[in-house]
Amino acid sequence: MIILVTGVLGSGKTTIGSLLARQLGWEFVDADGFHPASNIEKMRRGIPLTDADRQPWLQAVRRAILDWQSEKRNVVLACSALKRSYREDLVISPEVHLVYLKGSFEVIAPRVHYRQGHFATQQLLASQFATLEDPSMGVTVEVNQPPEQIVAELRRQLKV
Repeated sequence: MIILVTGVLGSGKTTIGSLLARQLGWEFVDADGFHPASNIEKMRRGIPLTDADRQPWLQAVRRAILDWQSEKRNVVLACSALKRSYREDLVISPEVHLVYLKGSFEVIAPRVHYRQGHFATQQLLASQFATLEDPSMGVTVEVNQPPEQIVAELRRQLKV
C-alpha cells in the first residue's frame, strides 16, 4: 500500500508522513528527493515551478510508486501534488491512498516563516495556494491540530 500525503509547503507532509510511517512500521519517502537540482535552485530563489518544471519530477515519483507496488512495499510518500492532474498521474491503482493536509494560508504561513533549513521559502507559499486544486477524493484532514491527533484521524479513516 502507498499512502500519498499531499498539501502545500508547510502543511506538515513530512511531519505527518514520517510519524504515520513510524507508527505503521512502513518506509517514509519525501518526494522532494526526486526534484532535479534545477528545480531546487529555482525554489531556493523563490521562483515558483511551472508545469514543465514539475513534469520530470512527477514522472520520477510515478516510476517510484510503480516500483514500490511491484515490490509490494508499504510506503508513506510526502508529495505536494497540488493539481488534480498531478494526483491522477500518481494515484495509479486502488493501492495508492490519497491524504490531503488542508490548512488556510493564515495557519500555514507562520509555520513556513519559522521553518529552518528547507529550500522552499515563504515566497513560494502564495504561488502554491494559487496552484492548489483541493482534492475531491481521498481523506482530508485539517492541519490546525497536533500531529499525533492528525495521524490518529488518518489511521482511523484509512483503517491502517
